[in-house]
Amino acid sequence: MEVAGTGVLLLVVLLLLVLLLLQALSGTRTPGRGHLPPGPAPLPLLGNLLQLRPGALYSGLLRLSRKYGPVFTVYLGPRRRVVVLVGHQAVQEALGGQAEEFSGRGKLATLDGTFQGHGVFFSNGEPWKQLRKVTTLALRELGMGKHEGEELIRAEVALLLDELRATQGQPFDPSLLLAQATSNMMCSLVFGRRFPYEDKEFQGVVQAAGGVLMEISSPWGQAYEMFSGLLHWFPGCLSQLLNHVGTVAGFAIQEVKQHQKNPETSGPPRDVIEAFLLKMAQGEQGSETGFSDKDMLMTVIYLLFAGTVTVSATARFTLLLLLKYPRVYDRVQEELARELGAGQLPTLADRGRLPYTDAVLHEAQRLLALVPMGIPRALTKTTCFRGYTLPQGTEVFPLLGSVLHDPNAFEQPEKFHPDRFLDADGRFQKQQAFLPFSLGKRVCLGEGLARAQLFLLVTAILQTFSLDGPCPPCALHLQPALSGLFNIPPTFQLQVHPR
Repeated sequence: MEVAGTGVLLLVVLLLLVLLLLQALSGTRTPGRGHLPPGPAPLPLLGNLLQLRPGALYSGLLRLSRKYGPVFTVYLGPRRRVVVLVGHQAVQEALGGQAEEFSGRGKLATLDGTFQGHGVFFSNGEPWKQLRKVTTLALRELGMGKHEGEELIRAEVALLLDELRATQGQPFDPSLLLAQATSNMMCSLVFGRRFPYEDKEFQGVVQAAGGVLMEISSPWGQAYEMFSGLLHWFPGCLSQLLNHVGTVAGFAIQEVKQHQKNPETSGPPRDVIEAFLLKMAQGEQGSETGFSDKDMLMTVIYLLFAGTVTVSATARFTLLLLLKYPRVYDRVQEELARELGAGQLPTLADRGRLPYTDAVLHEAQRLLALVPMGIPRALTKTTCFRGYTLPQGTEVFPLLGSVLHDPNAFEQPEKFHPDRFLDADGRFQKQQAFLPFSLGKRVCLGEGLARAQLFLLVTAILQTFSLDGPCPPCALHLQPALSGLFNIPPTFQLQVHPR
């Protein structure tokens, strides 16, 4: 990883020198500065490259915060000015206390060329508000947060358990199966159908979604975020990412076209696509406050991607932690046996009876910090924050990893300690700084669904199987395979034996 990051840095510097004349001619002017937070002085052409190395962007920002405080300014390349928020208090004050002002979507250079500001994830202003409203209502009508949604998850979990039984106790990498299961849950909501685990096209889509996560978080992905203005002249540097995105997008386009051929707009929608088509048939499309076919498609692509990679990565990391810490695993199994008995798969109603298991799931999410950089925000209007004046459009990086690992909120934050989520009587207690889904206007719209998926999936596996692995616990490591916009859990081999 160190070699790869250094190679990317050297190549970026070389490209900058080669394109020096081009940059000089185009200028390095930035929008009005206002009264910005302090930060390292940017160099011409390089910005803060000397302080922020591609491949270690997040750790570099944390290092700068020790010098400049919890709110500071950096330049990713010569033009991209970003205000960085570090720690629970700063992120809470901004995203929670001034939610409207911090509700814009910032730049994600690796994907902006594909989404072009469309869809519920990338849009801004009134179109975003309408898209979020329609998407959220559709998911709720289809069962998110209701008994119907829970049954959909449990049905897919039952099929996953059959696939795990078929491994017959042999070591295997659980990544693909877990991702297929969570993807199928989202496919059932968005497309109205699921796909067989042996379906090669479906396997390819799931693997491509994981590939998108890897490429965005790679040193190349981080370099592109810093120097997209230059690197976009070299499309080959993102070819692998674009191939993965194309695979996921192509799959979604097939489903959208199939729905458009046979539209059902007379009754209640049976899936998210039908909900969009119904809304558009009511005359909203193309209006000032409405949305377009492209908005619908980009929303579907985002839901498919997010539904495939986020929960599955967290579930995989949770299973790795249980292999790494046998005492925690034994304590979870004891609680499940005591509260549920043998063979009874948990329901969401059982969560209150399983405080330690719930604590383990929360601690796994906290320790992983799946999106340590946070998703970039942007100021919707010129805003005063902590005595600084942040101009409208200023990008903001709310470092969620720094919140989840804030030593002022979590004692010994790098330690796996589920008991931090239990009170003195052993009951589950919430922690204010537990914000893996962010907060404010842009909080993850699928938070409730993700929490239900994670609980039902992991507890069902633990109720059905004993976990083991070919490596002893001391040989397992928890460091991310990649750490960029996302923390990618390391791969490992798992063995499951029927209980």
